[in-house]
Amino acid sequence: MKAGAEPLFQTIARLAAWNSVDTTKLIVDVDTGIDDSLALLFLLANAEAEILGIASTAGNVPAQQVAANNLAWLDLCRSPDIEVAVGSPVPLVIPLRTTEDTHGPQGIGHAVLPRSDRTVSSRSAAQLWVDLARENAGVAVGLVTGPLTNLALAVRAEPELPSLLRRLVIMGGAFNYAGNTTPTTEWNISVDPEAAKVVFDAFGAADRRPIVCALDLTETIAMTPDHVRRLAQRAGSAPEEAIAETDASTVRSQASNPVVRHFSDAVRFYMEFHRDHQQGFIAHMHDPFAAAVALDPGLVQTRPATVDVELAGTLTRGMTVADWAGMWGRRPNAEIACRTDPAAFFEMLIERVGAFAGRLYPGAGVPHKHRRRR
Repeated sequence: MKAGAEPLFQTIARLAAWNSVDTTKLIVDVDTGIDDSLALLFLLANAEAEILGIASTAGNVPAQQVAANNLAWLDLCRSPDIEVAVGSPVPLVIPLRTTEDTHGPQGIGHAVLPRSDRTVSSRSAAQLWVDLARENAGVAVGLVTGPLTNLALAVRAEPELPSLLRRLVIMGGAFNYAGNTTPTTEWNISVDPEAAKVVFDAFGAADRRPIVCALDLTETIAMTPDHVRRLAQRAGSAPEEAIAETDASTVRSQASNPVVRHFSDAVRFYMEFHRDHQQGFIAHMHDPFAAAVALDPGLVQTRPATVDVELAGTLTRGMTVADWAGMWGRRPNAEIACRTDPAAFFEMLIERVGAFAGRLYPGAGVPHKHRRRR
């Protein structure tokens, strides 16, 4: 947070108000993904968010499955038509790695969403970035919660893209902090480190530096079963939503509200993954938090740094390295988020998504009869 910025609690209170006069136009790039799914839910639940288009990046699952997930979430949320474009099926240089063990066979945990009748865009995700940035120069906000492949391709096609965006928020990297893919690398960067370097290098000459929400901060944004219970309660869903660590992996939500039901089933898988990796029965909300920052960067305090990506290290390939002190003699190319209020974020998430789910399905107060807890 720069000098003169409003105190954090005031920003939280302001963002929590429903009748915002500002609309943020967003280009959203996701590899959906459980937490990417919740980022989309959060944005769709916000009246001040206008999603111009959704780029589907290969990462957690292949790009075509990412696009299918995006379309299905738009159906569930009864969203008006939003363009969904498919990105490159592979990273810039290396083969694609996906992570179904973390996000489930379809990328959305235990949730099973009906196949959408909506169709994907005829233009590529990279072209979507370029066209929307040009059409909304100085206005559009970019949000990337997956690998940076599509944005890197867009920057190669339109080198002025960093200057066309109002701001860019990236979920990725780890600074002075252990990785979650290798000891030194975070997942989104490790999937396509060459793309990450293209993007960070491109912003070295731009006036606006991207805000980077790295693991250092996003792993403090830990969802618990109580958060899910409170969100379901806010939606008016029945019966009480209870996710327990002792439940069998076959347990599914009985929630009467479809948004709550699918949300809960997705998050349950993520909590089981974190538990099985000795991180507790929680789910890190990396991407919904980055989405909130895209709407209001005042949610975080940041530090400027020059960020580069290691491409040659035997043990450190994909590592994000921050020069905080200007030792490289290069301009800062990033604002690294370093402080926030997780409790306030979850209050906002629960209120926004819970109220949204209740408005979408106001009569959903009877338990879902077609699934049983086993």
